[in-house]
Amino acid sequence: MWCASCLASACAGCACNLCTSAASAVTRRSARLAYCGLFAASLILSFLLRQFAAPLLHHIPWINAFEHTPPDEWFQMNAVLRVSLGNFLFFAIFAIMMIGIKDQNDRRDAWHHGGWIAKIAVWAVLIVLMFCVPNIVITIYEVLSKFGSGLFLLVQVVMLLDFTNNWNDSWVEKDEQKWEIALLVVTVVCYLSTFAFSGVLFMWFNPSGHECGLNVFFIVMTLILAFAFAIVALHPQVNGSIMPASVISVYCAYLCYTSLSSEPDDYECNGLHMHSKQVSLSALILGMLTTVLSVVYSAVRAGSSTTFLSPPSSPRSGAKNPLLGDEETGKGDAKESEPRPVSYSYTFFHLIFALASMYSAMLLTGWTSATSEKSELMDVGWTTVWVRICTEWVTAALYIWTLIAPLLFPDRDFS
Repeated sequence: MWCASCLASACAGCACNLCTSAASAVTRRSARLAYCGLFAASLILSFLLRQFAAPLLHHIPWINAFEHTPPDEWFQMNAVLRVSLGNFLFFAIFAIMMIGIKDQNDRRDAWHHGGWIAKIAVWAVLIVLMFCVPNIVITIYEVLSKFGSGLFLLVQVVMLLDFTNNWNDSWVEKDEQKWEIALLVVTVVCYLSTFAFSGVLFMWFNPSGHECGLNVFFIVMTLILAFAFAIVALHPQVNGSIMPASVISVYCAYLCYTSLSSEPDDYECNGLHMHSKQVSLSALILGMLTTVLSVVYSAVRAGSSTTFLSPPSSPRSGAKNPLLGDEETGKGDAKESEPRPVSYSYTFFHLIFALASMYSAMLLTGWTSATSEKSELMDVGWTTVWVRICTEWVTAALYIWTLIAPLLFPDRDFS
């Protein structure tokens, strides 16, 4: 039992040692990269514990407090949730501490950018302590994580809309023929990809000889949305552009694919297993790395974006580089003593990482529905299917709203 109780401590300690070796090299400009590394380390730790910790968690009495021992899948899910809770608390505490920072003279600005050895130690201690809390705490966190993950997905959608509009505007403002041709090429490629991808989905998820009305509905709805985006964007009264519509169409097709591919492997309408081999550990690791990169990018990009809760004293232009930022601009100025405003909201930056911690736990546990699936499969089950298909529909609704809102409320500024 002593070995089991020290499992999280040993794993967190390994991650702590790796991070501490680089902590002294962290500068103000690379602080956001360091937070990314800490977050990525928590995801890797979650994955490792999910794969190997179940036999040891059996021997911890306050975790295995059942008359009849649950299956290994329950312990795998529990380990992931405990690491996620520790990571969530770390970033949530920082989000609360950073409320109200407006300029770099605030003492808390140094807390945000420095003290990395202490931060890593606190992060490791929080994760270890989460393996000492009773199961009821984890159950409550599991429920809250579903709502937090929904908020994170909503942030991702808003970020995508902001990105596509900025991309379109930047090329249109160049007012050169080559950029207009580039816009046209991107638009055509995106729409061709959407329709071709939808055709592949029909072949994979509507196999002959089976009644797959739900899958057909999902795919047809995706095609209808793609046409609707183009019609609304090209309407004379709508100040829209066809290029963002095409990019959103591809993204919706991708969400439809991820939703359908998350259907249980034994579901007769999931024909994906006929075109690919059974999920292997190497494929899971590759998928995990992809998840790490996408979640980390989303958290960092959202935290530094001027679209999201920029401090009142911060210039709207924000940082050109979302990872490194431009916080060192102004060096050598004559008025060096004047307080420089922070370039992004520290509170919102940490809040996004906290929500991303919840989201990553849901990914690794199949939205806590993985106990009925094979233990080696991640992010599979009907809960995942509906979460992702609803994300697609919310994406479509928000995009159409950005197009028609100026018509419905002409007195408001939506720029």
